[in-house]
Amino acid sequence: MTLHIERARSRRPVTWLTLIGVLLLPVLIGGILVAALYNPAERLDNMNAAIVNEDEPVTIDDQLVPLGRQLTAGLVEGSDEIASNLNWTLSNPDDAAAGLADGTYQAVVTIPENFSAAATSTAPGGTPERATIEVTTPPDSKVVDDAITAQVTSAAASILGRQLSEVYLENVFLGFTTLGDQLGTAADGARQLADGASSAAEGAAQLPGGITQLGDGASQLASGAGTLAGGLDQIASGIGGAQSGATQLAAGVNAGADQLITQGIVPAQLQQAADGAETATGLAADNASAASAQLQTLAASCTQSVEFCTALGNAALSAGTAAAILNGDGSEANPGAVFLTSATADGLDQLAVEAPKGIAAQFRTIGSNVTALASGLGQLSTGTTQSADGARGLQSGAAQLADGATQAADGATSLADGVAQLSTGTSSLANGLATASDSLPSYTDSEATSLANVVSDPVTTDGLGSSLFGASAVPLLASLALWFGGLGTFIALQAASRRALTSRSPSAALALRGFAPAAAIGAIQGLLVAGVVQLAATYDLGQWSLFALLCVIAGVAFAAVNQALVAVFGGAGRWLAALVGVLTVATGVVSTVPGVLSQAASLLPTSPAYTGMLAALTDAGGFGSAIAGLLIWAGLAFISTTIAVARRRVARPRDLLVVSPA
Repeated sequence: MTLHIERARSRRPVTWLTLIGVLLLPVLIGGILVAALYNPAERLDNMNAAIVNEDEPVTIDDQLVPLGRQLTAGLVEGSDEIASNLNWTLSNPDDAAAGLADGTYQAVVTIPENFSAAATSTAPGGTPERATIEVTTPPDSKVVDDAITAQVTSAAASILGRQLSEVYLENVFLGFTTLGDQLGTAADGARQLADGASSAAEGAAQLPGGITQLGDGASQLASGAGTLAGGLDQIASGIGGAQSGATQLAAGVNAGADQLITQGIVPAQLQQAADGAETATGLAADNASAASAQLQTLAASCTQSVEFCTALGNAALSAGTAAAILNGDGSEANPGAVFLTSATADGLDQLAVEAPKGIAAQFRTIGSNVTALASGLGQLSTGTTQSADGARGLQSGAAQLADGATQAADGATSLADGVAQLSTGTSSLANGLATASDSLPSYTDSEATSLANVVSDPVTTDGLGSSLFGASAVPLLASLALWFGGLGTFIALQAASRRALTSRSPSAALALRGFAPAAAIGAIQGLLVAGVVQLAATYDLGQWSLFALLCVIAGVAFAAVNQALVAVFGGAGRWLAALVGVLTVATGVVSTVPGVLSQAASLLPTSPAYTGMLAALTDAGGFGSAIAGLLIWAGLAFISTTIAVARRRVARPRDLLVVSPA
């Protein structure tokens, strides 16, 4: 069955089969594009990818940490963020390389040997290192394969990284709590130390006074020891004189005894011996008594150490005993000395007559006793001299002690100042530690876990779809399909009637005669494309109704524009129409195209169609302005077609020439 519609570039009539082909062209284009490209994330299992896990697990706190295996499991398991997952195969380097080369695998994910070590390098004592994985795709991979593989791999790596960050941050937050507790304990200890240092400072402040008193006592001790040494020297000198007298007495007595034996007793000699004995004994007794009195005075007023005062008392007793012996008051009094000192001249005369030999024997006894007395006095003199030397040594030591006490008092003053500074500094330390402890946050285990979960992934997104093309994919593909449908219509149909020159109808009527069937075809194409989209995307009825309305208007408008391009430019018009389709695709896929191309695309008739369809399917605005833009393009295109038809109705001379037969 033929129709009264002119066929382009042929005088054969248009059949229904031709119209059906024209009608189905945008449906096939749109259907193929939508089926192939819309929401590819739902069909990721059509892509085969290999995982090569070369990771060496590490051991942390006696626990094996195989992060490479965990990442592999995460890749195979998939993510909630993506509807489906790739078809993963656990492989080795050789098999993965071969599969990548022959097309078995569209991607290969390699987990390196140091993956676990690098991922856990943030532990204390380690050198922080970023864990990396390698994604390899073949050189002939499809346009979006790299993006799909990267999205799936990044999702798995991001989840694993977030888990590691959660564990690390949880330990950090719990560490804050532990550190705060420890700082609080340290603050308490520092406060106790400050209290102890304060008490020590008070004691140290009293120490210089006590050491000064010690120095004064040592000075007094040195003075007393000097006096004692002088007195002992005098005693030693007196005892030495007594020793000399006793020696002379012993010699005299012995000589007298010899004289008595040989010559008899001469009273004058006896008296002289008695006087000498009395003088020597009295001198020694006086010196010993004076020394004893002086030592007793010193002992009574002694304020030094107990040992020193005891030594003074013992020295006084020794001197008193010596005086008592010399005075004849002791139990060991010398009978010869008593005899000599108590004799009188008359007694001596009688003694000379009656008992010269017995007296001589007694004289020898007295001489022996006096010699022993002289020896004892010599020992007493030596001991007294040693005591004097000891007293002088005590004086020197006490003087040194006094000097040392003075220096110690100065040091004690510095010590008191230092301990006071220590107390002040420790108090400041305690306050600082307490402030630091109060400033650090404290978390329970659940609070630390919750906070680590938020901090490890502080920013999230909502409302993002899993489709790689986004919500604009359907409007772009539908606009492109309808545009190429309008182009296909005027590849099959005649844009300007061949009868324009001979027809009596107005040019507008002739233009409308070519536009009417194309407009009908465009409207039907719009409905069909909208139906295919609904089958793929399943929009609600309200959205789809607006979208279908826009598709119908766009189909009619695109038919008018393509008619005008062919009517005005002829075959070049179809070339321009194809260029419009290419610009539509180029500027609708990504926003990084050059600005010149974007500006040019915004002036194309496909721009309002894309904007209106997007507004119908999403919350974007511009639906009404898109319809107005399409109607304006349709009106301008029809006017251009009418002008082109009118120009065809003007005959040129060469068109009227008829070649004459030869």
